[in-house]
Amino acid sequence: MTETATARRSRITPEREAELYGAVLDLLREVGYDALTMDAVAARTRSSKATLYRQWGGKAELVVKAIKHDKPGLADEVDTGSLHGDLHALMSREDDCTMERNSALMRGVAMAIHNDGHLREVFRSQLVEPEMAAFRRVLQRAVDRGEIRADCPALEFLIPMMVGAFATRALIDDQPPTRAYLTSYVDAVVLPALGAPIR
Repeated sequence: MTETATARRSRITPEREAELYGAVLDLLREVGYDALTMDAVAARTRSSKATLYRQWGGKAELVVKAIKHDKPGLADEVDTGSLHGDLHALMSREDDCTMERNSALMRGVAMAIHNDGHLREVFRSQLVEPEMAAFRRVLQRAVDRGEIRADCPALEFLIPMMVGAFATRALIDDQPPTRAYLTSYVDAVVLPALGAPIR
């Protein structure tokens, strides 16, 4: 990031930035990604459209930053000393209400990600790849502690397993994910697949 871009960004306080991101997520839930416009964000946040473009570059960047800002942090920030503890702690970082809202949000963005190459690229580089790298670090710690074999074939499937739990709960069961469901899933599916201790 150039000095000029840094100076521009510094004009927005963290509180104002959080307010803007909250408004973006509210609009996203109300109208979906395709119908969300920078004009609507500007009106909702009492900002100029030029300011929004100058700060974030475009709609995809703004939406992804808003989603990222709302997340509790990367997976490897949790370190309980065991994989069981880490995964349970990760599942408990959001309450059921927040998970339900985020699940609905991601369902609304999923089709847009599929259809919009630019959004998909930004989403992948800003959210997916850092999260996958963080999960790999969580798993590497478990390997280093001797909880998982380094050659365990299920290691590369942790993210698909976790995404699958969210997706099937929402799309097939028509239920929001909950802490209880996800922690049960971790114990019944994820840890056994990895050959890791359940306690």
